[in-house]
Amino acid sequence: MAGVIAVTGASGFVGRALCASMRTQGRTVVPLVRTADQTHPAGARAIGDIGPDTDWTHALRGVDCVVHCAARVHVVHDEHPDPLGAFRRVNVDGTRALAMAAAAAGVRRLVFVSSLKVHGEQTLPGAPFHARSTPAPQDAYGQSKWEAEQALWAVSATTGLEIVVVRPPLVYGPGAKANFLRLMQWVARGLPLPLGGIHNRRSLLALDNLTDLLQICIDHPAAAGQTLLASDDHDMSTPELIRGLATAMGRPARLLPVPVSWLRLAGRLTGQTPQIERLTGSLQVDIGHTREVLSWTPPWTVQQALKLAVQDLRG
Repeated sequence: MAGVIAVTGASGFVGRALCASMRTQGRTVVPLVRTADQTHPAGARAIGDIGPDTDWTHALRGVDCVVHCAARVHVVHDEHPDPLGAFRRVNVDGTRALAMAAAAAGVRRLVFVSSLKVHGEQTLPGAPFHARSTPAPQDAYGQSKWEAEQALWAVSATTGLEIVVVRPPLVYGPGAKANFLRLMQWVARGLPLPLGGIHNRRSLLALDNLTDLLQICIDHPAAAGQTLLASDDHDMSTPELIRGLATAMGRPARLLPVPVSWLRLAGRLTGQTPQIERLTGSLQVDIGHTREVLSWTPPWTVQQALKLAVQDLRG
């Protein structure tokens, strides 16, 4: 079992939950954060901004394994003049520099939280992404994650640093933001939603299932050298997700059967096409390879995970 585990992005959605989960199990965790802050847990080490010139010397001292959660994250309306360049600086160059520093510091393994966006934005009915699917990123964020993976494999080949890549889809749970939070808020307010006519299939990943998988990837001998797709292994349509949230809230789901073609037209007219496509399109994951390599089964059901997310929303 790994000794000291460093977690980048330890103040973020996934990193914070991972650190908390490992601490409850008595593991030695070093949270790596951007700046020193009294709100960070004891033992946190500040690293500054992540990029090609980040000094990792102090942060990696005595560390056996690194879980790299930090990233420049995907945003719907990116106003940076060079989005791909900005993503590359943090997600590619910064990740490469971390891996090189980790190898030099004697770190045994680096677990990289990548993204399903490496594969693309949608799947055809009955054709989920799987471990052998060809990467085909459609935006700057997905492209940067794919390039970061390749940079890690290159470092591994020259240094012997063990690499594990995990590609999650949308992660939800306590503290979730952006689209999932908005959807919960809509359901909580009892708003009638024009999403009852959608017949898609989407894979999601509960935060607790992701943190469980990452902890297995830290120690499992067979994880080294693997690219692992992840999900709850329970695909849902958008209406099914809304009904699940409504049930967890103890209220009825108010779904209107508006044709998908009308929703897509509204998206084009309002400039919301990407958001509409995420609600109406399919994005499925086959985690058979992950199950086989790690003998892993997601420990939390969708119903349990949705209930936790709703409890957090209510405070």
